[in-house]
This record gives sequence, structure tokens and C-alpha cells, in this order.
Amino acid sequence: MVLRIAMGSNPIRRWIACFLTVVAGCGGARAAEPVTPGGSAVADDNGTNTTGVLFAPPVRAAWQKHLTLGAGDVLTISMVDVPESGRPDVPVGPDGRISYLQAENVMAAGLTVDELRSALEEQLKKYYQNPRAIVVPVAYRSKHYIVMGAVLNKGVFIFDRPTTVIEAIARAGGLETGLFAAKTVELADLSRSFLVRHGQRMPVDFQRLFQQGDLTQNIALDPGDYLYFASGSGNEIYVLGEVLTPGAVSYVTRPTVLNAIAARGGFTSESFRTRVLVARGSLDHPQTFVINTSRILAGKEKDFPLEPHDIVYVSKSPWVIAGEVIDLAAKSFVTSLILEGSTLRIPPAIK
Repeated sequence: MVLRIAMGSNPIRRWIACFLTVVAGCGGARAAEPVTPGGSAVADDNGTNTTGVLFAPPVRAAWQKHLTLGAGDVLTISMVDVPESGRPDVPVGPDGRISYLQAENVMAAGLTVDELRSALEEQLKKYYQNPRAIVVPVAYRSKHYIVMGAVLNKGVFIFDRPTTVIEAIARAGGLETGLFAAKTVELADLSRSFLVRHGQRMPVDFQRLFQQGDLTQNIALDPGDYLYFASGSGNEIYVLGEVLTPGAVSYVTRPTVLNAIAARGGFTSESFRTRVLVARGSLDHPQTFVINTSRILAGKEKDFPLEPHDIVYVSKSPWVIAGEVIDLAAKSFVTSLILEGSTLRIPPAIK
């Protein structure tokens, strides 16, 4: 078995190990923010600046600057100068609405706390003179992210605090590991792992992050993000695009392009068969091969041999340069793995 992950004294792996230890020992204690250039020096007990210790100023993401409520969030609501009006643990229902005193079925989903307070006061002024509502969030449970693939604890995680890629992996129990040459190694194929946000693959280089310690790749997650760590131990070949049933094909003895396409039902009637793309290696910097399956079928060329993890992409439209379709091939690969993951039994949201 060929493993692509280099082992040794990797600072990021030690960082994750320390983070897991802190999480296990401190429960909900918040992890330290990553140190980045441009922070300020720290003064010691004598008021002297200590060089070399930098802290990054907190930078809020767009969703944090306009934090909205959603189904599952819990609120405490009361009115000023009306002691008996207090209602603890008011949930935002599955339909995004809440009910408080005479204000029934008020839409809360998509509103900020201030906007919800104004909406409640608008309803309550029919029954009270100059009502002033107090809305206090108790728990935010409506924001989630998903971690799937070669991690110990796959599932949906509640976005209860700002979370980076490394922190998300730590909360998922870390990457799956196995034994190779009497050493413990991660089983994730970092070159084919990805982060999807709003339907687009984010430019995160997991190899630089975990193998070179490049913390610029340790970006903060947004609600709805989908982290997928491809398995390095599988031998699948992915046949995508204009074939009858796009998907994975098990690696068999001496697989070829035509064999793999036939295993997924063959070409569709709209397929462009003159140039079939084979992508090999990482998603960001793949090695590409252009295969003329029409010449192979005519006996003018030999069928092209495939390797484990190859992506075979059949286009619908004619193309000349591989760069014209490599992005489509990568998007099809990402989509196929997301769809594959959606058919699995995903655990409930993890706090």
C-alpha cells in the first residue's frame, strides 16, 4: 500500500495532539487563536514587553458580524418593568417561528436579536403600552458544519463557537490512522480532500497545512461548510460526466479507460468521445492525459491503463485543452463524494 502522508516531527500533528488533549481535559474551554504576524507584544508581570509572543487580533467573519437566528436556537425573553413576563428557554421552532405571550408565531429565523426584539415589540404594543422586550440568546444550535470521510467521528457539528479547519478535525476526533512499516500513519489522502462552501470548492491546500505547517491554510469555517477527507487506503477509480451512471469503480487487475466507462453503463448519447480526460494526482495540481476513445474502439490505439484514484471525465461538449475541462472534472468529483456521503447514515448534530 502506498501512503502519501509523510510522517516525522510535523508541528501541525503535534499541535492537533495537544489540542485534543486540551479538549479532553477542559471540556468546553475555548482553544487559543492561531498566532499570526502583525499581533502585539505581551507585557509580563513587571510591565515589560516580552518579545516573540504575538497574539492575532480577533477578526470576525461576515456571518458573525450579522449573526442571525435559526431553528433550534434557544432564547430567554422578558419585558422591562414587567417581572411576570419572563420566559426562559424559548425555542425557535422547526418552522423558524417563536411564540411569546400574546405575540404568536413571530418569524425569528433569519433575524438578528435586535430585529427579533423589534418584531416582538411591534406585536406586543397591541396589548401593552410602550413595551420594551429583552431577548437574550441562551444557545445557538442552528448553525452547523459537516465533516465526512477519513475522520474518526463523522457527522454534523454544531457551530457553537468560531472554528478553524484544524479545530474541526480535532472535534471530529482527528484523522483515521493505521499501521504501515510498524508506524502509525494517517489514512487520509490529503491531495484529494476538500472544503466546500456554498457549492464551491475553497482553495485550501491540506498538504501544505498538515505536511508543511502552513497555517495560512488553516482558515475559519462558515456555517454550512462541508469538509471531506478522502481515504488513502481505497483503490477506487471515479468515472464522471457523460456516462450512464457516474460514480466509483473498484480497482481490478489492469483496469483501462474503456473498461471503467463500461462498468458505469457506457457513454451517453451526448458524450464527446474523441477526447476523454484522465486526471491523476491532487485536485489542485493533477497530471492529465487526453484519451481518444474513438481511435481505441476502432483498433487504432491501445486502451489507456488506469491507476488507483484516477478520475475519468467524459465531457458533453468538444474541447481542445485539458485546462478547459479539468475544473469540471474536479467539481464532478467533489459532487459525487458529497452525494455519496449524503446517502450514509450521518449522526445527529454533535455539540
